[in-house]
Amino acid sequence: MYKYSILFLLIILVSCKDKREKTSPVLKTITESVYASGAVKSNQQYQILAGVNGKIEKIFVAEGQEVEAGSKLFLMSNSIQQYTENNAKLNAENASLAANQSRLVEVEQQVNWQFNKLKLDSSLYYRQLALFKQQVGSQLELEQKELNYQNAKTAYLSAKVRRDELAKLIKLQAKQSVNNLKISQQQASDFEVKSLFKGTIYQINKKVGEVVTAQTPIGLIGDSRLFTLEMQVDENDIFKINLNQEVLITMDSYKGQVFKAIVNRISPIMNDKNKTFLVEADFTVGPPKVYPNITFEANILVQRKEKALLIPRNYLINDSMVVKENGEQVLVQTGLKDLQMVEILSGLNEADVIVKP
Repeated sequence: MYKYSILFLLIILVSCKDKREKTSPVLKTITESVYASGAVKSNQQYQILAGVNGKIEKIFVAEGQEVEAGSKLFLMSNSIQQYTENNAKLNAENASLAANQSRLVEVEQQVNWQFNKLKLDSSLYYRQLALFKQQVGSQLELEQKELNYQNAKTAYLSAKVRRDELAKLIKLQAKQSVNNLKISQQQASDFEVKSLFKGTIYQINKKVGEVVTAQTPIGLIGDSRLFTLEMQVDENDIFKINLNQEVLITMDSYKGQVFKAIVNRISPIMNDKNKTFLVEADFTVGPPKVYPNITFEANILVQRKEKALLIPRNYLINDSMVVKENGEQVLVQTGLKDLQMVEILSGLNEADVIVKP
């Protein structure tokens, strides 16, 4: 009875040993990829900011509407700014050359009057001088006429200086007032929020009458025709990523379908919070329809090798050892890997049979 029990146990052990999963290395193509997750972003997508402090007076667009570059999106209102612009207009009108023409005419008349007086005093002086040379008249009369002439000359020159200075001042004030008006008008134009480019309004966050600050996001706009795939790649994998590498994309929105893209940008700085790098790609074969912020999973193809000697990854022990059919443990050198297979560079050949650990 004891012998039969031992025989039965051996039969069971042999039977169990024969049922172990086995395989042999095969020559196939392997592609190594880096996994990344991300979200779809519209090209040139940005948050629309109010730009100024104020109240939303008008909304010119609706969600889903396409707009041209420069289109009005929102109108903000601020009574203080309106008063400032009105004051700037009044100052510009008051400081204009036309408004100050009478002042210029008045000083010009002063110059003409002083010039005529100068001519008169000049003729009286030189006449008195001629008479004095003929010994007619006194020295005192000559000196009085000369003094009048010099005073008239000084007054005429002073009148000209005042005229020229006033003309310069009026021109300067006119230009300054015009510049102040332009500044005020530019500030007023900041209350008109416009689109920077042709795109689609994806979101409107505020309603008419709401008070917002300059940095308040009041909407979201982006290109509805072109989209960018933004992926977060782990710092351990970033050095494998290069421009123009192919990317395979899967989305929950399109189950069972695989789309293609190509890497076009690699951020040069790591995000300290999640230890990842931003990698961007463009669709080469995309879905028929897509929206911003849709999530996806990506495999960035970093290497491809034809006729590689492959075994399933789950046959490896500690990524460096396999067990042959006869129980022998063999150290192997591995190469490329994908989700299921691993390349064997040394330690096995196609004739070997290995068992699953």
